[in-house]
Amino acid sequence: MTALRKRALILLLTAVVAAGAAHAQGADAAASERLIDLPLSAGDHQRILFITPPKPKAVIVMLPGGSGDIGLSRGGDIRHDNNFVVRTRQLWNARGYAVLIPDTIDGSNLRGRRSSPEYAGLVAKIIDFAHDQVAVPVFLLGTSQGSIAAMNGAAHAPPGTLAGVVLIESVSVLGGSRETVFDADPQEVRVRALVVANQDDRCDVAPPAMAAKIAAAMINSPDVKLELVSGGLSQSSRDCGSLTPHGYYGIEERVIGIIDSWIQSQLHNN
Repeated sequence: MTALRKRALILLLTAVVAAGAAHAQGADAAASERLIDLPLSAGDHQRILFITPPKPKAVIVMLPGGSGDIGLSRGGDIRHDNNFVVRTRQLWNARGYAVLIPDTIDGSNLRGRRSSPEYAGLVAKIIDFAHDQVAVPVFLLGTSQGSIAAMNGAAHAPPGTLAGVVLIESVSVLGGSRETVFDADPQEVRVRALVVANQDDRCDVAPPAMAAKIAAAMINSPDVKLELVSGGLSQSSRDCGSLTPHGYYGIEERVIGIIDSWIQSQLHNN
């Protein structure tokens, strides 16, 4: 495939994803998108983007990768919206899910901090906030570096507050952040879990070959399912970038469908 044709295909896929999001928004015009500053101790605030259809069947707390900073402004603008969990939020709404996306506090960098007890406590507060908004089950979903936060949150969530955890393209090899999902107490996870890995992911800290080891580490989960996918395009020079197979670029709907099916099975089992 020539560079020109590849570029054209990437632009077409970008348009398809955008059109899907626009269709989702149009199909559910009553969906609300709110910006909330959740008060914390010492006068800090956790800024949260909360998007919900009128009658959500579940809330998914989406934990982005990278530094975790998505740049939520007071006016609701998002400075960094390429991350998988951010750019697909309206597609999740179209499937009946409320989506809660936390930003970092004052633009801080979460690298190296997601496996800490302090961050587990913050995730627990965010789960409580989600329950306060709507009386439906709450799931955690973390991608890349965010999977460390999801593992940590699931490992230390108070009993009965979390319905399940989804870990996608998880950081499992030490890199610049100096932490992986294995530092986040996987043996303490006691909720059902889904691990998704893209066999075409070339990110050096999230090799798909480690997915089975991640699943096996959650020894106290009542059930862990592993799903392998393939495909995706790259519009980034970095293999760990959001617009690559690591970020499910070009295969968003397929991956969302897999996760949706798993969550629905959990809702029917509970």
